[in-house]
Amino acid sequence: MNFGHKILDYKDELLNDLNTLLGFESVSGEKDDECDKALEFILKRANDFGLTGEKVTDKSAHVELGNGGSLCAVLSHLDVVPAGNNWSVLPYALTDKDGRLYGRGIADDKGASLVNLYCLRALKESGVEGRNTIRAIYGTSEETGMEDMDGYFAKQPYPDLAFTPDSDYGICYAEKGILHLEVSTIVNNAKILTQFHSGKALNAVPDMAYAMLDSSNYDEQTLMRLADASDGDFEFNYTIDGLMIISRGRAAHACEPEKGYNAAASLVDLIANAYQTEDIGSICSFIDYAINKETNGRSLGLKMSDSVSGALTANLSTVHIEGETAKAQFDIRYPVTVSGKKIIKQFKKVAKNSNLKVTVLGHEEPLYVEKESALIKLLSSAYESVTGENPELYTTGGGTYARKLSGKGVAFGPNFKDDEVNMHNADESVDKEKFFTHAQICLEAMYRMYTSL
Repeated sequence: MNFGHKILDYKDELLNDLNTLLGFESVSGEKDDECDKALEFILKRANDFGLTGEKVTDKSAHVELGNGGSLCAVLSHLDVVPAGNNWSVLPYALTDKDGRLYGRGIADDKGASLVNLYCLRALKESGVEGRNTIRAIYGTSEETGMEDMDGYFAKQPYPDLAFTPDSDYGICYAEKGILHLEVSTIVNNAKILTQFHSGKALNAVPDMAYAMLDSSNYDEQTLMRLADASDGDFEFNYTIDGLMIISRGRAAHACEPEKGYNAAASLVDLIANAYQTEDIGSICSFIDYAINKETNGRSLGLKMSDSVSGALTANLSTVHIEGETAKAQFDIRYPVTVSGKKIIKQFKKVAKNSNLKVTVLGHEEPLYVEKESALIKLLSSAYESVTGENPELYTTGGGTYARKLSGKGVAFGPNFKDDEVNMHNADESVDKEKFFTHAQICLEAMYRMYTSL
């Protein structure tokens, strides 16, 4: 029998702690005090279990078992994206309903974070003699650029082998490059568009947007006819400041924008069909001709694909226009064999047509690990011992801590591809049975890392 089943001895305690952990509204950059509380909670529980924990930076920590051999690690993050709208349960609590566990972060990545800690506890309390040192490494700004791991590895050594349970099963051996770009104007040059707001997270498809139009210049009948003919969901409200249009969409992770419906892009499309460029301004005009409701980068001249990681994706993440401010932000995931510099150059070329300033907010280079590496063989055997099946080796557009590990780590779990977890969307949830299947796989993998090599 494999070792991983021992995690099931802690099911009730794990779920109790999970309720506490999900209760922290740990949105990096917005609720940093809540991020701190989540990190301190992990360290407190580690101490309760007799494990050695250390806060390395304000945004990172680790819990450790063993003191020799190779350094192995499991990385996870305690920050989450904002809750957003349309939840049927409380987002910042654990809800156990109809065989599923609900809560913001249950799938990304608090559920796995807590499992990592309990795996260390199981190894310690079972008296396992390890040949190596194993760490559960925690960060609190993964969703906003992974600066937490930059700070951590500035002070701590890179592990010899590692994985991050922050994707899907089987094993993700390649991750696309990630570019976060912003376009802006010196002044807001729109004539009739006085406000436009949508999106809070760069790595999510916005599910709501609204615009204010100067009441003396809009053609309400034209707008309503266009709305009726579109596939968008719009609401019109008349205010003292003019016409407010609300657009509703469907959130999704920016690595799979085609699974959502972009409320901002839909609203830009509506008003761009009703007004001239000078009426809606350079930002909305650029969005209209350069991306509109596309997710493949075609109009940007960026439609491309490779045999390793698949097609490029492009997502309009945020739009903020009000007063003198006019800017929009984009999330682009590009294939592993493509140069990020070429992507930036082409994007700037298209933006130049609207005299827009382009700022690179963040750039994560692609990740690629050989399929025959010792790490992938170890993780494959752990997965097979629990499930009886060989894991699929796949690539993703998602960005995980694996790309911070200098080629020594991959993403492995915690979610199963046949389980619709609603990551970055309302009602984020996981199948309860699958959650504990992951816990067994994770413990088995950590056991093998701790005792072998």
